[in-house]
Parts: sequence; C-alpha cells; structure tokens
Amino acid sequence: MRFASLGSGSRGNATLIEAGSTRVLVDCGFSVKEVERRLKRFGLSPSDLQAVLVTHEHADHIRGVGALARKYGLPVWASSGTLQFDGLGDLPRRKILNVHTSQALEELSIEPFPVPHDAKEPCQFVFSDGKAKVGLLTDTGSITRHIIEQLDACHALMLECNHDVEMLAEGPYPPALKRRVGGDFGHLSNVQAADVLDKMDKSRLQRVIAMHISEKNNDTALATRILSEALNCDDDDILVAEQDNGFDWITV
Repeated sequence: MRFASLGSGSRGNATLIEAGSTRVLVDCGFSVKEVERRLKRFGLSPSDLQAVLVTHEHADHIRGVGALARKYGLPVWASSGTLQFDGLGDLPRRKILNVHTSQALEELSIEPFPVPHDAKEPCQFVFSDGKAKVGLLTDTGSITRHIIEQLDACHALMLECNHDVEMLAEGPYPPALKRRVGGDFGHLSNVQAADVLDKMDKSRLQRVIAMHISEKNNDTALATRILSEALNCDDDDILVAEQDNGFDWITV
C-alpha cells in the first residue's frame, strides 16, 4: 500500500491512496488542468483513478471535484451533507458515505470518521489493504476520543499542522478569521497535532507527514520540531506536504 500528495494547503488539497491496482484521489482542490499536470508527475492520469473521495465542501478540497468527475466519468464518494453542496454540479455517479461505516472499494478498505469542522458533514479517513493502515486527519478543530480510536495503530499518519497559536494571533488575518481557524471547528495547531500523537497508539507508526501547513500562520521547521519532540525522533524523520509539490509516494 502506498500514498502521495499532489499538494496540501489553503490553495488546494489532493491526496492519492493506492492498494494493489486500486487507486483513489481524496479531495480535489485544484482545477482539472492542474490535477492532470500534477498527476503526470506520478506517471498517472485521472483515468487511472477508481473514485474521488471528498472530506468536505470547502473550496480548497472540492474546487475541481465536479469537473474532474464529469470529464473522466469518476464516481464521487462523500457524506450526505457534503453531496448537498450545489457547487459540485451534476455528477455522473455518486456514493453516499455513512461516516460511521467502513466501505470496500476493490482492494482498498475505507473507514470514514466524523470530525469537528465548520462544514455540513465533514469526515476524514483511515485506509487499509488488510495489512497496512494509513490515517488522514486534516481540517479538524479539536480532538475527540473517537478520532484517536480511529487512528490507533496506524502505520502512517498524514496529520494537520495548520498553525502556530502565537503566529495566528499576531498574524495578518482579521479577528473573525483568527477565531474561526483557532476555534473548536477550525484547524489543528502544531500543539494539537502533537497531542494527537501523544494520545494515539503509536506501536505500529512508521511515518508521520505534516499536512495543511499555513503559509502565513506557521513555519515548517517549527511544525516538524514539535512533532519530532512528540515522537522522540529527529526533525528529518517528519515529512512535510508542500503546497506546490505535495510529497512523493510513501509505501507502508
């Protein structure tokens, strides 16, 4: 099983998950042309995908979903709340996800779970091929016991480190946006991300990737240092998902 990122941040998000011959794209916050360009870096085309999964309806995660699905005839999997978003337009195929029930797609097991975020019915995912378990947690304002239980014993974790609390407070965002980002239904701070690692079962954890890092309210060196301290490892052991380049395939 392996996974990669086409890009992660406020300007667009998309993540590849692959198990055997099954390949899905989680979110599509880029235009169709841009997704095609970024997939080409992996030697892939959207026609190589079996589905597009959507975490929630904010633009940086859903911008290209409808157009990509229509152009390539791809099914879109999302919660009922997310699929109510008008901006998706007509979809060739849609599958409503129960965010409390696991789903199977060929060789891939998909476990959605609800998260606190200011969207209609947001979720994140754990993926498995029956051997390895990969977690994705971004766009979450606070940590619940259920989230920790879902992430327990993951072999790899893509974990939001959106902002540093002090940088957000002193940064350029207007007060209302600062409250939203730092609130219980906003985004995880570096310290909150470290708290996830502290609470979860890390017995099988091999790789941690810092995701959705704010370009204005965080610093990659600061985020990786806080995560490495939580894991008692070197800073270089923490990978960072970049906005422009994402990260290359990681196999678990």
